[in-house]
Amino acid sequence: MGFRIVVAADDAGYEYKEVLKKDLEEDPRVDEVIDAGIGEGEHTRYPIVATEAAQMIADGKADRGLFVCGTGMGVAMSANKVPGIRASVAHDSYSVERLVKSNNAQVLTFGERVIGLELARKLTKEWLGYEFDPTSHSQQNVQALVDYEEKHNSTGSRE
Repeated sequence: MGFRIVVAADDAGYEYKEVLKKDLEEDPRVDEVIDAGIGEGEHTRYPIVATEAAQMIADGKADRGLFVCGTGMGVAMSANKVPGIRASVAHDSYSVERLVKSNNAQVLTFGERVIGLELARKLTKEWLGYEFDPTSHSQQNVQALVDYEEKHNSTGSRE
């Protein structure tokens, strides 16, 4: 079974989102691409778009997310506010690999003002090829993040 991927962007990432969405739709490893916005001519702040798209992953409606804004940092920080989500910007092959293999992150973010389009397309293809190995030594680090989040969400002290 292929991935269900949610894509999202603000005004500064719209052009890349559209190109990357098309690439994902044509990739045989992807069963479904869900566009969480924005649409052409729309103006929505990145925290709104990114948190709504990340919530789709947390709710089990998508497996992974590809989010784009001007730098990639804003959508990553926003997505990370959703409990259970791990997201990061990555602009090179090694970072994209480690995002999944070492951190079991569900969301890859790009900055349209930072990375060239062809590199973003290449890294997206690479990203689809990586899977987290739950038997790896990295599992303990990921579990520590999960444990922290669960502890702070259950006490209601997380902001």
